[in-house]
Amino acid sequence: MPDDAPSNRQASAVAFQRALKLMPGGVNSPARAFGAVGGSPVFIERAEGAYLFDIDGNRYVDYIGSWGPQILGHRHPAVIEALEKALAHGTSYGAPTEAESELAERIIDAVTSIEKVRLVSSGTEATMSAIRLARGFTGRDLIVKFAGNYHGHVDSLLVAAGSSAATLGAPSSPGVTAGTTKDTLVLEYNDVAALEKSFAEHGKQIAAVIFEPIVGNMGVVRPSDEFCHSLRQLTRENGALLICDEVMSGFRVAFGGAQSLLAIEPDLTTLGKIVGGGLPVGAYGGRAEIMDHILPAGQVFQAGTLSGNPLATAAGCATLKQLKEHPPYERLEQLSARLELGLRKAAEAADVPHTLARVGSMMTLFFNAEPIISWQQASRCDTDRFASYFRHLLDHGIYMPCSQYEALFVSAAHTENDIDKTIAAANKALQIS
Repeated sequence: MPDDAPSNRQASAVAFQRALKLMPGGVNSPARAFGAVGGSPVFIERAEGAYLFDIDGNRYVDYIGSWGPQILGHRHPAVIEALEKALAHGTSYGAPTEAESELAERIIDAVTSIEKVRLVSSGTEATMSAIRLARGFTGRDLIVKFAGNYHGHVDSLLVAAGSSAATLGAPSSPGVTAGTTKDTLVLEYNDVAALEKSFAEHGKQIAAVIFEPIVGNMGVVRPSDEFCHSLRQLTRENGALLICDEVMSGFRVAFGGAQSLLAIEPDLTTLGKIVGGGLPVGAYGGRAEIMDHILPAGQVFQAGTLSGNPLATAAGCATLKQLKEHPPYERLEQLSARLELGLRKAAEAADVPHTLARVGSMMTLFFNAEPIISWQQASRCDTDRFASYFRHLLDHGIYMPCSQYEALFVSAAHTENDIDKTIAAANKALQIS
């Protein structure tokens, strides 16, 4: 093993046993559990730049970045300075601040489809609120979503596809009622024919279509040009709204989000992660005529005591300011392309069936030789091989997402040496996985 490879994780194992007695599954989000890869999760003590440090003193090259927000790396000086200034004034007021307006201005400046925005405290809140707003604005009930797209733990969106592509969804979690999901249609991503059929059958009942413009929750999947064109055309022709869920891709793949890369203009956009600079923030925004239907301007109810929290808005403003004034996207592209090439070569050398998908600094190595265009293909990945690959990398100081179906993220704090170390570890991991 290299000198900085984790020697043991005994303290993490002990901490996990304690957590199991206190929290369901020992975690506060299932994304942190190691259920898909085996073993106990690593307990983190601190982070700096491109690295995580666990409670056993081990260092890891971090490709999770708090599941996307840390595009600048951990503890970026500008973000820490902004937080320290905000903290000196207080932590929460429950009243308006100018920082809320500044963050809103920065979002509106960057995302051309957004004319007005409402801040919330999470991506789940953002998508839940956007769905309610779409129904309130259109006076319709049906929502179209796509299998493999995750929009937070909103009841009406926690659905599994029915027996055919255009059937109404059934609850995919206990506690979600059939009544809650009865107005949700579940289609396959990139399936234009199914989308056309749904609008032919239900067009005047559909309030909105929600989709991830760059999917990150079944691994990285890019939409086809035909799919994007059909989404926009069919929603407009039928008086439905198009909602881009950019909680993950917003400010990550481009300053203007995935919609700027795809040249698509949605009616509503949901944001999170990067807009909070690592603190809990969500946002949803779009055309002013739609947004003005939200209370108190309109009648669609949505509220949040901690929405626009001064610490979160400070971190968000500092992050978006850095992204605009010192854009890291060219650097991120160089590093990500280097990692992509290295992982491709490693998989080819090991003769491992694979597909590698990347958009900017989001990337997934699928253990499946098929091109991944929807959940149908992604669901056939060799998850056992991925688990072996993950564990080997972790043992060599590389912290990857603990699921085949999550994107990895490169940050501006990574170095060429970090990338090369990762490629070297992957070469070994793929030979034995």
